[in-house]
Amino acid sequence: MPATGTPAFIAGLAATRPMPAIWHPSPNYGERRGGAKPDIVVLHYTAMRSAEDARAVLCDPVAEVSAHYLIDEAGGVLQLVEEGQRAWHAGAGSWGSVCDVNSRSIGIELSNCGGSPFAAGQMDALEDLLCGILTRWDIPPHRVIGHSDMAPGRKIDPGVRFDWRRLARVGLSVWPEGPDAPDMARLDQEQFQSDLVAFGYSPEVAFETLLDAFRLRFRPAARGAAFELADQQVAAALSKLGTALG
Repeated sequence: MPATGTPAFIAGLAATRPMPAIWHPSPNYGERRGGAKPDIVVLHYTAMRSAEDARAVLCDPVAEVSAHYLIDEAGGVLQLVEEGQRAWHAGAGSWGSVCDVNSRSIGIELSNCGGSPFAAGQMDALEDLLCGILTRWDIPPHRVIGHSDMAPGRKIDPGVRFDWRRLARVGLSVWPEGPDAPDMARLDQEQFQSDLVAFGYSPEVAFETLLDAFRLRFRPAARGAAFELADQQVAAALSKLGTALG
């Protein structure tokens, strides 16, 4: 069997787990600039009372926001914008060398207030949706990111309750596994910041803000000043991710 995260594995999942979506077009979209194709998926939470409220905003021409997909708490999926078009979900920010994230990404909104667990049916639907997207556009799992990753300090979604490890277990994202103890003699802030930037975080953002963004996704319980014990674990996690992706 192909390893999880390989194109063959993800394509197999997509073939066995079709994802029907209801077409509900939003007027808020445009052409991808410079002929760009999506090579990133950005996950969001809506921070609204209901999926119906979120749909109304995402389809309101006055609001000038949208996403390609909206998944409700029960797992119902609405497609608001064609995947080949540029939805308006990411805003200011960057990931790696990509500064116009809207032109290079597919945006998925998950109906969630921000402080609640994500329902099992909603996560099942997200997995099915991601299987198809990653297969259609040949997007590697490490380029499935959160809004908080590309806009650290400005955005915190999909937040501390989102189960990134679950996605990684089926090859739809990445997660560091193994012991958390780094080589203490080699650990320093300059190297850690360099690793954060190599992973995709912006070099223009202050180290403390990058640290908060990485903690939010991979070590949400971590607290304290940089390079206390919690950050030793975060740095080790990043090192393992870099090794896996390299």
